[in-house]
Amino acid sequence: MAEKRLDVELKVEKTWERRPDFLALNPAGTVPVLIEEAGYAICHSQAICEHLDEAYPERKLLGDSPEQRAEIRRLVAWFDEKFAREVVDCLYREKLLKRFLGTGEPSSQAIRAGYQNIRYHMEYLGWLAERRRFLAGESFSLADIAAASHLSTLDYMGDVPWDAHPRAKEWYARIKSRPSFRPLLADHIPGSPPPTHYADLDF
Repeated sequence: MAEKRLDVELKVEKTWERRPDFLALNPAGTVPVLIEEAGYAICHSQAICEHLDEAYPERKLLGDSPEQRAEIRRLVAWFDEKFAREVVDCLYREKLLKRFLGTGEPSSQAIRAGYQNIRYHMEYLGWLAERRRFLAGESFSLADIAAASHLSTLDYMGDVPWDAHPRAKEWYARIKSRPSFRPLLADHIPGSPPPTHYADLDF
């Protein structure tokens, strides 16, 4: 929304409470949900992003050609599905979310798997960053947003091995410096402060 310079009012939804009014908007009971000014609701991040790119095409984030759009969608799926499953769920969910929700003890096996898996993903991210200006090509896109969003979550916990992956680190420093991304770095979780480098645009 910020990249497209659109105003939005953000609201927290505690999905585990399964509010009837929210389930009426999205029977799946998941976030995000975008409620447009016309009153209709759009559910799921990919559907929301594609809608915004079609409805507000002045600053495209999905590319101009079928080839670009295919590559962007591939990388969005990589980070929203594969990276989220193999790394984020193993680290963020186990180390922070379980404690926050009171749903049990973290799994040391899952945490070890997350630390092992992140090295592979960071190598791939660095490979992309070395060959392209942005992850999907020459232009900033939803692929960069998807990757940076997941990495920001892990970086908040100090779990990203940036020093071992300088190309990926250079790419993320450029993303952190974007006006649309900087406000996100000011968000804090009560009782869990981030490492000092988290909001530092120069690491």
